Amino acid sequence: MSADILILSNGPGEVTTWVRPVVRQLRQQLGNDRNQIRISVVLSPCPNSSGKEADIARSYPEVDRVQAAEHFWQFLLWGKTFENWDWRDRGVVVFLGGDQFFSVVIGKRLRYRTVVYAEWDARWHSMIDRFGIMKPAVAEGIPQKFAHKFSVVGDLMQEAQGLEAEEVGEASTPLSLLCSTNLQSGIELIGVLPGSKPSKLMQGVPLTLAIAEYVHAKRPETKFVIPVAPTLDLETLASFADSQKNSFVQTFGFSGASLIVSKLGTHSERPFLKTGTGLCVQLWTQTPAYDLLSQCCLCLTTVGANTAELGALAVPMIVLLPTQQLDAMRSWDGLPALLANLPLVGSGFAKLINWLFLQRKGLLAWPNIWAKEEVVPELVGKLQAQEVGEMVLDFLDHPEKLDQIRAKLQSIRGESGAAQKLATLVEEELGKQE
Repeated sequence: MSADILILSNGPGEVTTWVRPVVRQLRQQLGNDRNQIRISVVLSPCPNSSGKEADIARSYPEVDRVQAAEHFWQFLLWGKTFENWDWRDRGVVVFLGGDQFFSVVIGKRLRYRTVVYAEWDARWHSMIDRFGIMKPAVAEGIPQKFAHKFSVVGDLMQEAQGLEAEEVGEASTPLSLLCSTNLQSGIELIGVLPGSKPSKLMQGVPLTLAIAEYVHAKRPETKFVIPVAPTLDLETLASFADSQKNSFVQTFGFSGASLIVSKLGTHSERPFLKTGTGLCVQLWTQTPAYDLLSQCCLCLTTVGANTAELGALAVPMIVLLPTQQLDAMRSWDGLPALLANLPLVGSGFAKLINWLFLQRKGLLAWPNIWAKEEVVPELVGKLQAQEVGEMVLDFLDHPEKLDQIRAKLQSIRGESGAAQKLATLVEEELGKQE
């Protein structure tokens, strides 16, 4: 008997780190016969979306159909997809990002079973059929009558990391590809993750590159690399390092940088940003970049999904939230995001929202939120390259501090094998409809 599996997801992080390993495992367990099992992905709106999530989902060979986020509300409210998809009588709705209530509504309309992957919070216990949770703590406080619905599956983020390692293989050695010279293992590599949205890149690019210049002046052997977000092109990234296009370049005392793209040829001819002091920061465009990030001794990152990925990889990080201009910080979710981005009045709302946020700020980085303590340092305020650079140098001079952070990060994530266990839950729910 044929069936449909409908996956609900939203942002770039969920599509690359949750959807990818799950659809791979579903095909391994349920087979590749599209006449028997059809996998569809429907995306819901996300404030952190780049607009390319649908294209990323379409690139997965296991997926048969994809609907972009702009058509979501029509589907949720009226049950009609943009391409007027047909639906089989039997199926499962799998939640992998967005609002868990969407699973309830769509599952009821299609008369499908529902499976929710709950990383930190599980809701709508009476209306969802099964929950695959990352850690046992997610089920704490759940009424006993719903306990049978909960299964600990583990950490999907780790699955994405393992999937990339499998695809890249042992033959790939990213460090050897970073410069025109052959780099040996054990090199001191620092990852720079300034974000992917303009509101973060505006301050994040000049600040992190200025930090890199400061550290490199004291430790010339240290190398730097930017794993470029798949939703960001190199020219756009480079524009935020250009003083003619970004006023914050001068605000952070940064010398500016130019994009250098060599002719196609050997792996050594990778694009890079060359700063005014001559520092070359390599640009890594292969995604996901987990294999590369795993070899970084430290990363400089903004707040957001980057911190979750680095935490899952147990890579020490310094989380930066510069506040030189409160108006530039517009990367919020929900109503604050709508207000901060309104025409004409958005700037005023952005300043107010961010001022209120700074007055009541709690933990920002995902690893710290998970651990309920500051495992990795969070620096918030009018940050300057020298002060952050000195912290980086202290970590590099005392690697035992980095080892302590790495050990804590390893201890707070869930177990591996999540994709296989979640796929098993989906298979079990399909079996209940026979």
